[in-house]
Amino acid sequence: MTASPNFAFLAVHDPQLARLGELAERYFTDDPNTCLIKLRQFGELLAQIIAANLGLYIDDERQIDLLRRLRDRGILQGKVFELFDKLRLAGNDATHALINDQRTALSHLKYAYHLGIWFHRVRTKNKDFHPGVFVPPPDPKVETQALKTELAKLREELAATRTAAEMAQITAEQAAQGRQLAGKAEEAQAQKAALERLLERQVKAVNQSAQTIQATIQQAQQAAEKIDLDERETRRLIDSQLRNAGWEVDSEQLTYHNGTRPQKGKNLAISEWPTIDGRADYALFIGLQIVAVVEAKRQSQDVYSAVDQAKRYSRSYKIQSDEVLAGNWGEYKVPFVFATNGRDFLQQLRTKSGIWFCDLRRPDNLRRPLNTWLSPAGLIDIFNLDIDAANQKLATSGFNYNLKLRDYQIQAIQAVESRLLSADVREILIAMATGTGKTKTCIALVYRLLKTKRFRRVLFLVDRTALGEQTTNAFKESRMENLQTFADIFDIKELGDSTPDRDTKVQIATVQAFVKRILYPGDNTSIPTADQYDCIIVDECHRGYLLDRELSDSELTFRDYNDYISKYRRVLDHFDAVKIGLTATPALHTTEIFGQPVYTYGYREAVIDGWLIDHEPPHSIITALAEDGIVWNAGEEIEYFDPKTGTVDLTNAPDEVKIEIEQFNRQVITEDFNRVVCEYLAENIDPYLDAKTLIFCVKDDHADMVVDKLKQAFAEKYDSIDDDAIIKITGKSDKPLELIRKFRNEVNPKIAVTVDLLTTGIDVPKISNLVFIRRVNSRILYEQMLGRATRRCDEIEKEVFQIFDAVNLYAAIAPVSTMKPVVVSPNITFKQLFNELETVTDETATKTIVEQLLAKLNKQKPNLNNSTKQYYQKHLKENSYPRTPTTNPQQCY
Repeated sequence: MTASPNFAFLAVHDPQLARLGELAERYFTDDPNTCLIKLRQFGELLAQIIAANLGLYIDDERQIDLLRRLRDRGILQGKVFELFDKLRLAGNDATHALINDQRTALSHLKYAYHLGIWFHRVRTKNKDFHPGVFVPPPDPKVETQALKTELAKLREELAATRTAAEMAQITAEQAAQGRQLAGKAEEAQAQKAALERLLERQVKAVNQSAQTIQATIQQAQQAAEKIDLDERETRRLIDSQLRNAGWEVDSEQLTYHNGTRPQKGKNLAISEWPTIDGRADYALFIGLQIVAVVEAKRQSQDVYSAVDQAKRYSRSYKIQSDEVLAGNWGEYKVPFVFATNGRDFLQQLRTKSGIWFCDLRRPDNLRRPLNTWLSPAGLIDIFNLDIDAANQKLATSGFNYNLKLRDYQIQAIQAVESRLLSADVREILIAMATGTGKTKTCIALVYRLLKTKRFRRVLFLVDRTALGEQTTNAFKESRMENLQTFADIFDIKELGDSTPDRDTKVQIATVQAFVKRILYPGDNTSIPTADQYDCIIVDECHRGYLLDRELSDSELTFRDYNDYISKYRRVLDHFDAVKIGLTATPALHTTEIFGQPVYTYGYREAVIDGWLIDHEPPHSIITALAEDGIVWNAGEEIEYFDPKTGTVDLTNAPDEVKIEIEQFNRQVITEDFNRVVCEYLAENIDPYLDAKTLIFCVKDDHADMVVDKLKQAFAEKYDSIDDDAIIKITGKSDKPLELIRKFRNEVNPKIAVTVDLLTTGIDVPKISNLVFIRRVNSRILYEQMLGRATRRCDEIEKEVFQIFDAVNLYAAIAPVSTMKPVVVSPNITFKQLFNELETVTDETATKTIVEQLLAKLNKQKPNLNNSTKQYYQKHLKENSYPRTPTTNPQQCY
């Protein structure tokens, strides 16, 4: 068999790889269906070789799973992944149905050719390697006009690059290579040999260092940027993307020149549409109405500036037949414009990638990048949205809802609405302490945004099923106006409902579910369009604690923290929506996604105002293990604590705190250590009081051990203990959601032992005791743990919550934590504080004393008469307190 000028260079990597490319070319003429099957095999073998070279090969793995695994490791990025997937899908179609389409076969031959060049550049580290222009295969017996044109164009390009002498040399080389390949074994033997080579590669790669693997990944990403499809192939990729978004498109057949015109009832993308000042690459029609024009560029060309060319077409649009203009917006006749070069959007190549979109109806609408195309229905929805009218309604709407919002909650909502007045704002962050009613605030915000038609559909994302269920119940139970609940007024889709209906206004879902829908769809499953939601609200958007989670209740696991953030970010960026994040613990990665908080209401402020409960210094359970000390990484500095004010600004602090936890947590799981801890807890916690206790363990079997030791310790201390009073609640428990409901609403259990399932978003106000029998290296996770006990519970006269620390965690994370007690010395009296207030002159010290007085007043509310309480609260908050109080402070303590 004659060697192929398009694939022969791959023989140095694997002869079978070159052979499959050559076979695909050979079958192109007579059997394009088999050509596509061979190209699928080419893609499969190439992906397997890549995996084996990195020690990642798994025998009998499905191609789609392998491609996704390599994508998630950063090896197959953007266009490379897309081309591999094109070969896979076309090969699958060819296997199950006869596809005698030479156009498709030719396109996929070129895709394989580009992947081969990419692979060679990565393996040889020769980023400038190029075997020459693509050599078209022999003419098929039956040619369409489009195919004839493309083949002729390819031959012209080839002839222009080669002299007669070069052609003769190439012919001789091909003959020589052909003789070398002539002795190859039969197909089965070739496949067997290829498998053996894969296993050899795998063995050699096992001992590669992480640095070597990372260098290969970087080379793969750099080589991917040099893939330069010609304009025709770029158009075909754009055709496919538009088709997936719901447009009827074929840039070679459905053209203005071929007589294609807009039709009622069809959503057409018509190519080469003429305007007074040039031809638009695509004109998008919904029925007879022109809604957008598109400028398509080659992948190597800048796409950001191509928007200007599309705007020119909007200005110069002229009615050609019976199409309809929806209006005029200054000089523009078409409301929307797009520009693309077919490349996936990359922030580091912002102006050279993505699909750029601009709404021309307002001059202050800035162009912005999209990851996928907008659907016909989505464009109509955007067209019908009147943002100015919605903003005006928001500004004049009151807050007279049955929710009874607090002042700070109203202020948070107003801060968001004020930020939305800027047309280019796409990300907003609210920071509110755990227990201050973020969900209630969010429900009121969503209600206002939907009622005024500022947005048409909201996606409410949570990170775990339990939190999603809790949120759904809150939406169903919250009465808004005229005694109607939110769910009575607006249609809500719950967890498990994968696709919204046309009338759906709110969909509640987990991040994991949307990672599956967007990044891991089935071949016959449609990916959500970019316009399916125009607002996304992410509750508990911090999610910086992945490394400390077992993810036992997750629908999908993640390799590490960066893997989670990458997928989380891709879900958010997939949609052309305003993103609003709510968190109690903002950190660097949070602000990178949502920006700086537009409103902050912190733990300290909430304690001073009386909405949250203060905590006392922790009970340190002294063991030899707890006294081993905290290990900080060399060179790490904690720069955020201000000893003068006693406050910490951690909005931009990294989440991870460098303390040694892995070895320590392994040592925690010992019989003697846990017996001592449980005996201490039995001495200091009364299981017959109404207060509840939450204990954090290292992992599930550690939780089992602690439950057993606790029951023994409490039985010995109190003679007996109900078996249901102390239970484990983890993802491995029987019906964990039901156990959470019991912990919240029933007498038993009194003590819950968990790992991560109850660390965030779970509201049990009676929790008054927290116990740490594990270390964590995440400030966010730590503060979320503390947040489980901060809620007020007047029902049990909860004044403070207690911390029992068996692992010295409190001391380790205190330097970077925002959740410090307001009253540092619990035994200090009102009299002492008032005496200090009379003597200090420093403004900061005065403020600290006032805050402690206010916190103590909130704690002592049941013991104060109303006039005394109101007197001090009014004067202390207004800084108008008299130096000599007119009411005797003695009565306050």
